[in-house]
Amino acid sequence: MTARIYRPSPNAMQSGKGKSKHWVLVHEPATPREIEPLMGYTASGDTRTQVRLAFDTLEAAEAYARKNGIAYTVQPAHDTSVKHSSYPDNFRFDRKTPWTH
Repeated sequence: MTARIYRPSPNAMQSGKGKSKHWVLVHEPATPREIEPLMGYTASGDTRTQVRLAFDTLEAAEAYARKNGIAYTVQPAHDTSVKHSSYPDNFRFDRKTPWTH
């Protein structure tokens, strides 16, 4: 059973950085999901996939995994790049593409 440690990306529908500052440890599924014959839902007997632990730092998440004997992989954090844009630039005379409505 392995776990994955990553820092989630911010919500694309919001401009803030909420829920993207903490590191998250989630367990990878040990068995594939299967279809319930009665209702047709997908189900799994693996309850570890329901656990999602949040840590303030990557070192704290790694220390927790090492202390509990959990094999883990770390995904690097995705740092956002700042895109500078200015409203008056839409009306510059030297635009590469013509501005239209």
